[in-house]
Amino acid sequence: MLRPVEPILIAHMLPELHGELMQLLRPLSRMGWLWPTPVPDWDVHDVVAHMLDTDLRRVSSQRDGYRPAPIGPPPASYAELVALLNRLNEQWVVAARRLSPAILLDMLDLIAPQAHALLAALDPMAPAAIGVAWAGEGESANWFDVAREYTEKWHHQQHIREAVGAPLLVERRWLYPALDTFMRGLPHTYRDLTAPDGTDLTVAIAGEAGGEWTLGRRDGAWRLFWGASPAPAARAELDDDTAWRLFTKGLEPEHAAPYLTVAGDEQLGRQLLHLLAIMA
Repeated sequence: MLRPVEPILIAHMLPELHGELMQLLRPLSRMGWLWPTPVPDWDVHDVVAHMLDTDLRRVSSQRDGYRPAPIGPPPASYAELVALLNRLNEQWVVAARRLSPAILLDMLDLIAPQAHALLAALDPMAPAAIGVAWAGEGESANWFDVAREYTEKWHHQQHIREAVGAPLLVERRWLYPALDTFMRGLPHTYRDLTAPDGTDLTVAIAGEAGGEWTLGRRDGAWRLFWGASPAPAARAELDDDTAWRLFTKGLEPEHAAPYLTVAGDEQLGRQLLHLLAIMA
């Protein structure tokens, strides 16, 4: 039976996820901090610096109300917004290369609990300070912004774990909330693909962290549901490892395509390859 998806309440997981990160980073050798990650041109030190930056910026702006002077006109398009974020991220990462790993860890220990407390105190249903742009939302509820933050912290930690050869956090308790959040981008991914009302696409993610979601055309718009449609126009299946990598740009669509199985409408099913749940 199909059920409309509900808010993902996950702020309580952020401190534990941070604890896993610190346990991973503290024993690293100097060489470990220099290992390249799946993020192009970024080593472990760079990814950690980026994670620190996101907490610093959020606490500064959202808790303290601090707004730095604009560095140019506001972005006029999604592409301009992505380009601006990439510039800001790169500027910070380059500057942070002057900092030792010990300093980065001390700063994370200081700011991360403040960021967690800030997010935990928010009314989940109130408007968020930042919309989830990759889902096509100019304004989002706090729960979605917090869930997005979880996915960012989670998938960057996977980059570090892959770089240093540590086990990934892919047990269901870690990965399923990320996948459920990524799926909230499906209606936006299919925005330009029209179909008659009543058309359903079921997305099945196989594996321990998997599940089933259905994107249904209702009243001229795409709506997301939990569960499998009894009579979908298409059923698209991916394994959970391929899915999270694809949705976070760790796999290009053409490289993920061999792992995607579509029964029914091929065009409808293969549009799933273009779901991207990061700002890119």
